[in-house]
Amino acid sequence: MLKIRRIRDAHVPSNRDTIAEVQAIIRAQFPEMPAGDIDKLPAQLDDPLKHRFVAELLVAETAEGRVRGFAILLYAPDLRFAYLETLSTAPGRTGRGVGAALYQEVREEARTHGARGLFFECLPDDPALSPNTRIRRQNEARLKFYERFGARPVLGTLYETPVDPRDTDAPYLVFDGLDRHELPPARELAVIVEAILRRKYAEVCPEDYIRKVAASVRAGRPALRLRRYAEAEAPARPAARALPQRIPLVVNDRHDIHHVRERGYVEAPVRVGAILRELAKTDLFETVPARSFPDRWLREVHSGGLVEYLQQACAEAPAGKSIYPYVFPIRNAARRPRERSVLAGYWCIDTFTPIHRNAYPAARHAVDCTLTAADAVLRGTPLAYALVRPPGHHAEHRSFGGFCYFCNGAIAANYLSKHGRVAILDIDYHHGNGQQDIFYERRDVLTVSVHGDPSYAYPYFTGFRNEKGRGAGAGFNLNLPLPEAATPEMHREAVAQGLRRIARFAPDFLVLAVGFDTAKGDPTGTWANIARDFQQLGRMIGAAGYPCVVVQEGGYRMRTLGGNARSFFTGLAEGIAAARREPTRAPRTRPAPGEAGPLVWRESVSAEDAARIRRLVAGTGMFTAAEVEIAAELVAERVAKGRASGYEFVLAEDGGRLLGYACYGATPATKGTVDLYWIVVDAACQGRGLGRQILARTEAAARALGGRRLYVDTSGTEKYAPTRGFYRRSGFRKVAELPDFYAEGDGKVILAKDIAA
Repeated sequence: MLKIRRIRDAHVPSNRDTIAEVQAIIRAQFPEMPAGDIDKLPAQLDDPLKHRFVAELLVAETAEGRVRGFAILLYAPDLRFAYLETLSTAPGRTGRGVGAALYQEVREEARTHGARGLFFECLPDDPALSPNTRIRRQNEARLKFYERFGARPVLGTLYETPVDPRDTDAPYLVFDGLDRHELPPARELAVIVEAILRRKYAEVCPEDYIRKVAASVRAGRPALRLRRYAEAEAPARPAARALPQRIPLVVNDRHDIHHVRERGYVEAPVRVGAILRELAKTDLFETVPARSFPDRWLREVHSGGLVEYLQQACAEAPAGKSIYPYVFPIRNAARRPRERSVLAGYWCIDTFTPIHRNAYPAARHAVDCTLTAADAVLRGTPLAYALVRPPGHHAEHRSFGGFCYFCNGAIAANYLSKHGRVAILDIDYHHGNGQQDIFYERRDVLTVSVHGDPSYAYPYFTGFRNEKGRGAGAGFNLNLPLPEAATPEMHREAVAQGLRRIARFAPDFLVLAVGFDTAKGDPTGTWANIARDFQQLGRMIGAAGYPCVVVQEGGYRMRTLGGNARSFFTGLAEGIAAARREPTRAPRTRPAPGEAGPLVWRESVSAEDAARIRRLVAGTGMFTAAEVEIAAELVAERVAKGRASGYEFVLAEDGGRLLGYACYGATPATKGTVDLYWIVVDAACQGRGLGRQILARTEAAARALGGRRLYVDTSGTEKYAPTRGFYRRSGFRKVAELPDFYAEGDGKVILAKDIAA
């Protein structure tokens, strides 16, 4: 199973190990490459200013983490073009689809960055430029490969002129319009060519050579070469845009030890077998063994007391006998009963979820299965399925019930939340009270549940529309209860409403708690979904395009359970494939009026923030090298001296990613005057109101310091006209201008705003 992972920095130990493996592949595949060019890879990722490109490493890995290929993608935010520096498979991996999968992901990443084209170099297939037949055949194979994706050499320039006239095989400049863009006009292309040569090859290309090549572009009529190879074979794009690999399927192979025959217990082992038999007909899945994960992931979500009770009570339960809660000591929670059977009611929410010897081991292994699936998605697979029982979505932070012991979906969401924002969509017939309880005061995980109205459906006490979150989580819980006789159309519309809310949240990952108990005839539900309805639901959710962990919850009508599951996953795969062909996810936008946003704000900085701010500022393409270093130095100054430094900060984050910040401080030897030193927004987030939010918080913080007037200065050049316009729209007025302050023709404009309460 092949997975493609993105690496954007070299600080994480696992990233460093992968980078070292990539460097070893480069040495093996490109023995003539200078050692310095190979050794600079970590610096490329961490210091975009020095290399004048934002770098990203895409790595194709096996499930065991072995690197099978890689690509190094560079992006120039100031000129909005992408450059593929290197794409290579590991020795012996050529012709196995690794290169095609990597290049397709490179194209997707370039689109995501907003690049107006992807450029790279490829050695020539013209005998006049490549006289060695063996080398030329290799060059032809590469150009043929890229032409299948629409990438072709740029003709009509001197780009393929060797620096040393004695050399051969000087490269073509190749352009890929990413199915959206035409080759830029000559003047714009000349600027891009000059940037490539200066930023990439300044050490080997003399200045007069760079000027000569750029002039040939500017004065010529550059055009893409006509297709030479691709007509004879079917385009590779449609196949490459389908699911890149089979869906990892992680089955709880210990689920059948948890089998309770008394009381008509519908949560039975036969459920898993019914689903597996039908999924085997699709050829969509690849079974993956579960890995063991430490208890800390369980205890970050559930009370340690609950975990310990379940472990101990199950171990002490009599063989072949179950214990059910029958006393619920809610009146004096501080005085817990000592008897295990009586204590069950302290931790449980109902009278029908049993404690028996195998409940804990089965539930604990379900957690490992779910985390294995979540980790697969974290590593780059678009979809993974944890087919587990017992289910989990009724298990709250400190309680179990509804056949659920640990909240598998919430544990997966919390695991993924360390790497980005997460949304949970629960489409089981019953309310996902476990996820709601666990994340009710958190804003980094959005919880959405479509379910039967709790006025008639389990668990009866949660799932109402007015339950929207509390504290920091206010606005990040959405319940969509439906009537007892809801039609399949009503169900789909509610799911569509939930997806619209999720789209506004713009998560990095989706955890889907799927229950097939919404099926017609299910013994625990009242709705009427049949196979085609589940296929439509799957297609809707897949088309949203989020990396997705599917966690099995309910579904108890054995005659149709497997077929409904097969239909659902068929639709889900269709939706994902469609999303890969035509991405529909909109860029992250401001929340709807009156709705809380997903940002996390803070005013403290740490030593690690210096590098993050350096990268943020450099990525805008607006500041000089000296200015970028100053921005980082102010962070270091604040960390070293605290408030005595005179520098205060406001930072906006999204799933751990720094989206923007401001640096300000009281002006020394003044009363009530505050300087705004920096306000910067990530280039991908500009124009969406984030700058105004940061400024508003900065003004409020400055007032708290006793500030009455806020000063800011900026350049008077045309390049900074949008910046000055932003300040004017925010209530600043120009109070002074110092001609030629920064450089000849570059004056300082000083603006001020009264901020007194």
